Amino acid sequence: MAIIRPFNGLRPKEALAAQVAARPYDVLSSEEASIAAAGNPHSYYHVSKSEIDLPENIDTHSQQVYDKAAENLHRLVQEGVLFAEAQPAYYIYKLVMNGRAQTGLVCVSAITDYNNGIIKKHEFTRPDKELDRINHIKTTKAQTGNVFLAYNDVPELNALIDRWQEHNKPVYDFTADDGIQHTVWVVNTPSAVQDITTLFAEKVPCTYIADGHHRAASASLVQKEFEAAGKITSIENPVNYFLTTIFPASQLAILDYNRVVKDLNGLSKEALLSRLDYDFTVEEIGHLPQQPTMLHEFSMYLEGKWYRLVAKEGTYTTDPIGILDVTILSNNILDKLLGIKDQRTDKRIDFVGGIRGLGELVKRVDSGEMKVAFALYPVTIQQLFDIADSGNVMPPKSTWFEPKLRDGLITHTI
Repeated sequence: MAIIRPFNGLRPKEALAAQVAARPYDVLSSEEASIAAAGNPHSYYHVSKSEIDLPENIDTHSQQVYDKAAENLHRLVQEGVLFAEAQPAYYIYKLVMNGRAQTGLVCVSAITDYNNGIIKKHEFTRPDKELDRINHIKTTKAQTGNVFLAYNDVPELNALIDRWQEHNKPVYDFTADDGIQHTVWVVNTPSAVQDITTLFAEKVPCTYIADGHHRAASASLVQKEFEAAGKITSIENPVNYFLTTIFPASQLAILDYNRVVKDLNGLSKEALLSRLDYDFTVEEIGHLPQQPTMLHEFSMYLEGKWYRLVAKEGTYTTDPIGILDVTILSNNILDKLLGIKDQRTDKRIDFVGGIRGLGELVKRVDSGEMKVAFALYPVTIQQLFDIADSGNVMPPKSTWFEPKLRDGLITHTI
């Protein structure tokens, strides 16, 4: 069963929360972070993207960058922008985007659960990205980014969290510059804290990583390093846990994660359309973008026109991986027709999160940068659970979750 704990969160003063809050470090470039933090010394980008305070040509993975992050985090504490919670607490974090709300529980989860498969994964991680987060954690002595977890709904937990929101005032409630509302409550009464801990231990057999595989893997590797060095003398040592926000599955929405490709692998437009007909029904739908409306349906943009592609029965397998639209696209188009064998390393392909809309696909193709674009129907949360339960991993860039948690509102120090 899932082990979670309350913790003494490091968080901003209420009046400064909106100034501190920052988008996750891995969804924007250094240049974008520099623009977002301009004129705002309280911005958490000074911690999560600390290269913005160093010369432009700095190697973003140099120790100087991590040292600057630690220095900036210390500064925010010294200046009273951030403070440590007086007693261990849970936090309720509600996000509202386009009128849809999702509410999660901020806690620390046991690294033993991650190592033992109680926290289930659906993606591979890359060593270079792990090393970046390892160095950031070790230097700042903090986990500054959340791992986004999901679990199958537990009615008693939903009810407890709903009651707390109804009867208690939030400590933060603001709308960020992207229009997403962020509201946070502190859960600190001993009875409520114990009830939450117990309900997870009794009712939640496992959780699933929705977003943050590299942050989770890095926290585990730091813990192993500390353990090997004899630095852990108690099971309650903070390094044995990592920062997570856990959402009930019923509240989550996964957006599409689309693809753009630089060329047609030597094929003409006519040849590509002809070959697609073996595995798909192909229908030209005109110049206006159209989102796929069901599983196994794709939208393709090529030379100013949109096409609907529907995978024919028998052209894909029905196992948890084979039935995914990203797998069907990978096997029957990207690999078979366009010669893209490894999407992780092939420079001919790029990925566009659904939050950017189909207009971004049109822009990338019409500019001449890319030749063809494919829009997919989103992976379902149940598909994610099924794959994680089976011990398999999804193809790269399969899921895009929105809205995203903001860094800086709650930090876990180790």
